[in-house]
Amino acid sequence: MGTHVIKMPDIGEGIAQVELVEWFVKVGDIIAEDQVVADVMTDKATVEIPSPVSGKVLALGGQPGEVMAVGSELIRIEVEGSGNHVDVPTAKAVEAAAAPVAAKPAPQQEVKPAAYQAPANHEAAPIVPRQPGDKPLASPAVRKRALDAGIELRYVHGSGPAGRILHEDLDAFMSKPQSSGGQASNGYAKRTDSQQVPVIGLRRKIAQRMQDAKRRVAHFSYVEEIDVTALEALRQQLNSKHGDSRGKLTLLPFLVRALVVALRDFPQINATYDDEAQIITRHGAVHVGIATQGDNGLMVPVLRHAEAGSLWSNAGEISRLAHAARNNKAGREELSGSTITLTSLGALGGIVSTPVVNTPEVAIVGVNRMVERPVVIDGQIVVRKMMNLSSSFDHRVVDGMDAALFIQAVRGLLEQPACLFVE
Repeated sequence: MGTHVIKMPDIGEGIAQVELVEWFVKVGDIIAEDQVVADVMTDKATVEIPSPVSGKVLALGGQPGEVMAVGSELIRIEVEGSGNHVDVPTAKAVEAAAAPVAAKPAPQQEVKPAAYQAPANHEAAPIVPRQPGDKPLASPAVRKRALDAGIELRYVHGSGPAGRILHEDLDAFMSKPQSSGGQASNGYAKRTDSQQVPVIGLRRKIAQRMQDAKRRVAHFSYVEEIDVTALEALRQQLNSKHGDSRGKLTLLPFLVRALVVALRDFPQINATYDDEAQIITRHGAVHVGIATQGDNGLMVPVLRHAEAGSLWSNAGEISRLAHAARNNKAGREELSGSTITLTSLGALGGIVSTPVVNTPEVAIVGVNRMVERPVVIDGQIVVRKMMNLSSSFDHRVVDGMDAALFIQAVRGLLEQPACLFVE
């Protein structure tokens, strides 16, 4: 038997360090070739690390949340044959390899959810909650399904590799009555529990970027209301005529088109600012970041060259990017390079918001909820479909008047949607 050591790979783009987000294996596991053993995160995206060999896990080189250097030891595996001839273990590897020798706790007392071995018979499995702070292993699709069903995954036993919760586990959990060992049946029951959630992975990156943006950018916001009655009528008409053959349109591709047209007269807003080099770069291409909320946090996939896309091509790409982001499948190239960002909370958009500029960009356009309400037109009270745009700008680069004129241009295009297509 030999030893194979997997080192933290060079993920590219000159990245020297990455954050270890999650382990999918534990010491003692038997793993197969190409099995994903860990997720790591760069400044751009989450990357899965597969094993190039089959064997038994001897040691793990770090803990979730730890920042590791490229080339450092990630995992040590016992393999058939000579391995890759790494003979000198690191101190961490020795410590991790020695840990299983200590007194082994019962399965329900394991600290890591991956350490639990699911019973073969789901129906006979008691509901045993994980320890506070433990994160159940599950795919984004399983997490979304559990969220929609109101199920806390910490109460669900996982039968997949390393204790991963599968769709079958959710089916089994939902098929049997819940006892007092699970979630409290009495909505007024007194609770004394608490949970500590480590800020790691994507949540750490979001926190760092938001903190950095608020610290460095001279934010100011501008809010304008827009009558989108005509725009919504056009959208519904196009969907009725072409929805089956070309796909349904949301408001987003119309908003993207409005940005593209308006930015022709406001190149200083389709820009990025390198505040260290003191250089503003005005971009001809309009690469629109589409703020997307996923199970793990906010991501901003990029609709590239929106200026060259039709309504339907941009709509299709927006849908593809959003799906990839929500399922943690978006690549680094799809999460970087935006020149302006569009953010929308859909039906939860509220009346007004103050979005944070996505540095190094200098502008972000926020979409609030569309509502029907009475307005006065030519002295008459009529019901119209109204929507606010809440936008923020970097005052170091964008003057207040330019920001207002830009949003007024967007407003004019959306209120007279034929103008979106007049060249």
